[in-house]
Amino acid sequence: MEKRRRCCRNNVSVMTTMTIHTAQLPLVDPDASVVFWRDAIGFEVRSDVGQGDMRWITVGPVGKPDTCVLLAPPFADPGISEAERETVTGMMAKGTFGWIMLASVDVDADFARIQEHAAAEVIQEPTDQPYGVRDCAFRDPAGNTVRLRQV
Repeated sequence: MEKRRRCCRNNVSVMTTMTIHTAQLPLVDPDASVVFWRDAIGFEVRSDVGQGDMRWITVGPVGKPDTCVLLAPPFADPGISEAERETVTGMMAKGTFGWIMLASVDVDADFARIQEHAAAEVIQEPTDQPYGVRDCAFRDPAGNTVRLRQV
């Protein structure tokens, strides 16, 4: 007899006040990251702490102070090994380490605005996906994939 795993079967009745407050993405060049997230994406810079390449920058959508993206140096942890550093560096270079999905009411208009900025590397122009979503994608200066989805 096959055992079935039951997960979250009561999730409909659970009420919570939790939300996502902060998601973290790595940064390599803090100044380039600020230009991308502020000028290309249109987020506001909420904090910029540290100096040189060791800066922690918080950005987020204007008017939505409870939603943040923390841009942080990926190698600030003194416990990271050289092998881990090499793995992370390689993944960031390929764009497979950090990613985020943003939502837009007009993907095409936002795409047109974002692609005008030199800080934005276009990965995918607005496309109707076979699974029913229209989206596009960019890479930020650290190699993070930023997908923008129509809602």
